[in-house]
Amino acid sequence: MTTSSSRQNELLEKRFELGARGSNLRQEIIAGLTTFLAMVYSVIVVPGMLGDAGFPPESVFIATCLVAGLGSILIGFWANAPMAIGCAISLTAFTAYSLVIGQQVSIPVALGAVFLMGAAFTLISVTGIRTWILRNLPSSIAHGAGIGIGLFLLLIAANNVGLVVGNNAGLPVKMGEFTSFPVMMSLIGLAFIIGLERLQVKGGILLVIVAITIVGLIADPNVTFGGEIVKVPSFGENSLAFELDIMGALQPAILPVVFALVMTAIFDATGTIRAVAGQANLLDKDGQIINGGKALTSDSVSSMMSGLFGTAPAAVYIESAAGTAAGGKTGITAIVVGVLFLFMLFLQPLAFLVPSYATAPALMYVGLLMLSNVSKLDFDDFVGAMSGLICAVFIVLTANIVTGIMLGFAALVIGRIVSGEFKKLNIGTIIIAVILVVFYAGGWAI
Repeated sequence: MTTSSSRQNELLEKRFELGARGSNLRQEIIAGLTTFLAMVYSVIVVPGMLGDAGFPPESVFIATCLVAGLGSILIGFWANAPMAIGCAISLTAFTAYSLVIGQQVSIPVALGAVFLMGAAFTLISVTGIRTWILRNLPSSIAHGAGIGIGLFLLLIAANNVGLVVGNNAGLPVKMGEFTSFPVMMSLIGLAFIIGLERLQVKGGILLVIVAITIVGLIADPNVTFGGEIVKVPSFGENSLAFELDIMGALQPAILPVVFALVMTAIFDATGTIRAVAGQANLLDKDGQIINGGKALTSDSVSSMMSGLFGTAPAAVYIESAAGTAAGGKTGITAIVVGVLFLFMLFLQPLAFLVPSYATAPALMYVGLLMLSNVSKLDFDDFVGAMSGLICAVFIVLTANIVTGIMLGFAALVIGRIVSGEFKKLNIGTIIIAVILVVFYAGGWAI
């Protein structure tokens, strides 16, 4: 028995470098559980958001668990990184509210676009094109897109519970019924999440979702428990698995959407992976991410899985930092997260018990966190910063992420020329700006 145990330890050490990274199996398991609790809310939130756009929630739940489970195991085993992958809330909002609802793109074509984004990002990651793109795509527009998507999330969550509603008296929106049960629960929940996160309570977001759901079961007649907790996993009668339309996503009108997804993924994935790697001391002597290429490729391959299984694009979750703070330093942390998400496949009935006002606080909180991108704008570079803000504001004003990006690029190029900062432009930025403007001016944009 001792020999067998010793051999297992040797295999773990050889594969995951536990000793070299100053960790042990118990520490990694605890870190994995911590990360899982911090991000498990996504399997409740993502089906609800995509459900608003007509995606069958039962199918999306299974797909979301599979992507998080398999993606996290992939990045853990291949890249040996303590980072968990799941369906990105921001890109879920883009897919549901901007692409399908706002631009009337069919669900199969939207899934085709998600798959193409993952394929393009994979190609970029493995060939080194990512370096060229990061050099040519202005960071101010990337940060502006993050701010805009955060505002977009806030608007969506507030509208879903009736906090912000349509206004027929000139302005687009107005405040809803402040004293309604969903609004009060959402606002109280948001305040609790902020407080719990400040106290660094593990799984604080999930605790608030569960607490509000329990209150809903007691006080809201629309929330009922069907008596079923465990269920054999099934995509359901309206399965979206392998229903993507790749050829439809290759239409010229859809390609800017794929570009927007790729651009957002490149900057978000690079920034998130670097932040988590830095906290886990996984940067080499040159400041580069150890196994960074493998981590990015795991991220992009997971988005390909999203398109195949029928859910939103995947990304490394910033909540992975909760696990690294708990001592996670190797891929075992991510593998633990992945196994727990696969276990969630059997708890499907509980996910559909949760009312929208229980998940709204989580969406609002994520949206608020994304507004922190404002601090990343370099206001010493006035033209760049203003272009980023133009991108952000018009994403939410037009409810279209690609439109905001187009206006940001256009403002950046024209602003640089007018201010005499033409030398700060590069050919890649100019080409992208011209293509996007021509696309809109020609009426081909969706």
